Amino acid sequence: MKEKEQTETARSGGKVPVKNAVNYDKKMREILASFANGEKSGVRVLLHSCCAPCSSACLEILKDYCMPTVLYYNPNIDNREEYEKRKAEQIRFLNETGWADFIDCDYDCGAFEKIARGRENCQEGGARCYECYKLRLYAAAKTAKEKGFDYFASTLSVSPYKNAAWLNEIGFAAEKEYGVKYLPSDFKKQGGYLRSTHLSAEYGLYRQNYCGCRFSRRAAEEREKEKGGNRAE
Repeated sequence: MKEKEQTETARSGGKVPVKNAVNYDKKMREILASFANGEKSGVRVLLHSCCAPCSSACLEILKDYCMPTVLYYNPNIDNREEYEKRKAEQIRFLNETGWADFIDCDYDCGAFEKIARGRENCQEGGARCYECYKLRLYAAAKTAKEKGFDYFASTLSVSPYKNAAWLNEIGFAAEKEYGVKYLPSDFKKQGGYLRSTHLSAEYGLYRQNYCGCRFSRRAAEEREKEKGGNRAE
């Protein structure tokens, strides 16, 4: 299934296979290697982060090539207590590693509820998720433009449950919209997701088994009842 067809399927509420026609990990590494001939440079990258565990493996790569700053914008998280818990872990991780600066955003669950309206019955991984990706990536692009960053990116592709083809399509659309470069990625590649679990264990990071929204939480609870399983988004 081509990426354009994937997008149309998502917007109509369907769920499609998570398969990339483009090697976004290779593209990212080529761009990073171009920074100061592969050495750490003064290039400033704004990295949208969904949580500390997901950011860990992404930042481990980026820190050697550029000057990353984490943007914590996650209006999908369904209650303030969970939001603050995840944010505190993100800040702690950055303080302990020194791998990136930090930009906080206000908790704005209304923004997520707005894009979820009318999509309440969509499957996980379908149209609602597509719009959630778009909400967060566009916010990252807007902030990157306003604050003079050279690139923006997102940690979302480190999860095996996130559609990297969609994420990169949205990222490039946001690049055109705001006039700031998007750094393509598929951070789960080359063992990225597994590395994030190792780093989470090393730093004792709080890892959750749902993305943060009420729909994903409900799905996780159902999985727990049916299988007793656990996964980290």
